[in-house]
Amino acid sequence: MEQEKSEKKFIRLFDRYRELANVSVPVKKSSGIEKKHIFWGFLITIVSFTLSILILFASTSIFKAIPPGFAFFVVLGIILIGVAFDAVGTAVTAADETPFHSMASKKMRGAKQSIMLLRNSPKVSSFCNDVVGDICSVVSGAAGTAIVYRLFTGDPNISFIEPVCGALIAAMTVGGKAFAKNLGINNANYIVYKVGRLLSLFSRRKQGKKCKKGKHTG
Repeated sequence: MEQEKSEKKFIRLFDRYRELANVSVPVKKSSGIEKKHIFWGFLITIVSFTLSILILFASTSIFKAIPPGFAFFVVLGIILIGVAFDAVGTAVTAADETPFHSMASKKMRGAKQSIMLLRNSPKVSSFCNDVVGDICSVVSGAAGTAIVYRLFTGDPNISFIEPVCGALIAAMTVGGKAFAKNLGINNANYIVYKVGRLLSLFSRRKQGKKCKKGKHTG
């Protein structure tokens, strides 16, 4: 009796599996790797390398010019830059484009730039999270190690101080990024609009320069 029940149960499960197997899943297959994706990957690699060198040179130059105690504030600043860019990168992927069209129709400053950010959200997110965010993480760790060796060279406890300092920087970075992601998701439209307004300042300057050139040529 129990064997018959188990056999019927197995048959029902098998029939259910066949029904699910025949259901067409509405998922499209990607077209594969395109040339623009390869170009973007190479571009990001070059930009990452350039920014890493610039930030490392700038931070080491600052460390030589200021007292070691203030160098920790420089490391904190690098971490905060990475956290801020992480918030922007998350916000761009979570924001809704619809309200910005209404703002653009009212000619509100920064609306057009916000729409541009949202329409290029994969690239903006990649630049903010993967390029600037990750570079700041790596640079802050390297800078922290440099500070430790500068302050505690010859100290017998340096083998203990170095991992503690590295763990502290890592904890601040990870905690800050977790906070940034929550902030970016919950305030996506607001953050995107603020970044759009900031970008609009640069576009106004460009327009002003073009107008001045036009007047001179006229």
